[in-house]
Amino acid sequence: MTSDPARPFGRVLSAMVTPFTDDGSIDLAGAQTLAAHLVDRGAHDGLVVSGTTGESPTVTDAEQRALLEAVLDAVGDRAAVVAGVGTNDTAHSIDKARDAARLGAHGLMVVTPYYSKPPQEGLLRHFTAVADATDLPVMLYDIPPRSGVPIEVDTLARAAEHPRIVAVKDAKGDLGAVAWTLARTDLAYYSGEDMLNLPLLALGAVGVVSVVGHLVGPRLAELVSAVEAGDLEKARAVNEHLLPVYTGIFRTQGVILVKAALRELGLPSGPVRPPMVDATPQQLDQLRTDLAAGGVIL
Repeated sequence: MTSDPARPFGRVLSAMVTPFTDDGSIDLAGAQTLAAHLVDRGAHDGLVVSGTTGESPTVTDAEQRALLEAVLDAVGDRAAVVAGVGTNDTAHSIDKARDAARLGAHGLMVVTPYYSKPPQEGLLRHFTAVADATDLPVMLYDIPPRSGVPIEVDTLARAAEHPRIVAVKDAKGDLGAVAWTLARTDLAYYSGEDMLNLPLLALGAVGVVSVVGHLVGPRLAELVSAVEAGDLEKARAVNEHLLPVYTGIFRTQGVILVKAALRELGLPSGPVRPPMVDATPQQLDQLRTDLAAGGVIL
């Protein structure tokens, strides 16, 4: 776990997939192998487990507890392990947060409650209630294309008054709102939308929570370092080289194609769970082309 308060979860984190066996059951040994691969060889400071890329809506609470425990056992002594605990039920989210704290998670990620479309006051009460439930630092996850509701700047400013709400994973696509939030708060911003990694870092984000980090972790670390050093020419060059990877992984839902890529690389991933569907042969051919253009050979 990083000791830098300006970068509470490190610089590069992957939103880790949840490996399954061929019959669809959770693959805990595979999760440990993948986590160790990412941390030991992928320039990762941390991992987010049981986020959307981890297919959390289809993974039971018991499975999520077992997954978190397995990943902590594998890499918890050398990387920040952040548990996705957000749901659209505040009481359920509090229970999941307490479970994660009991198991030894280093932080919590709390997504905007989805489907219900609560007002901003409801969002604030939800986030602060979860933050009150443990002593762990909290990263809010702002992703209105999925949650239906953005976290407004004023709400973020009020949430930032809570001593344990320290960061935001941003996938809102509103650079103006990010700029205003950074101007008004000390929240640490993490890019949660790979295509916008460079502009968010240029605005002042401290790192990324990435899907493509499964494949290009070292280059994401290089991108962050270049921006921090003020070398925007290098940062633009790194980002341009990554564009085919960004595009390729998100031609359909990201977990589908990143799992397909991991399978091709011989790393644990397994199938996706319904209602997701595995990549078609045609999608896999296109993925190979996209990733090769970005320097990743399957």
